[in-house]
Amino acid sequence: NVAIIVHSDEALLASVFIFTVHFFNAHIRPEKFPMDQVIFTGVVSGHEMEEERPEQFARLKEKGELEKYQTKYPGVLSEAIGQLIGITGVAIGMLCLFLIAWGFLG
Repeated sequence: NVAIIVHSDEALLASVFIFTVHFFNAHIRPEKFPMDQVIFTGVVSGHEMEEERPEQFARLKEKGELEKYQTKYPGVLSEAIGQLIGITGVAIGMLCLFLIAWGFLG
């Protein structure tokens, strides 16, 4: 059935588009390269918070609640585990992207 073939190709193209946009926003941007560690550590630096969420930063500073949210960095082990998981995820995503392109072109 032609509709099934066309629809499956559309789904693959949509997945590739979503992956590409996410990959750029999460990994390729110079300020986040090679990977944003917030997802693994749960910690954002004060400078990063002020730059990316200025309204929230100003509101917390104004209310005097900024110190309440300050914490120590989780540590080198957490960062290493996060890097390993992240690099593995990126590698799997790139492999899938390559296999999809190969399937379309081959």
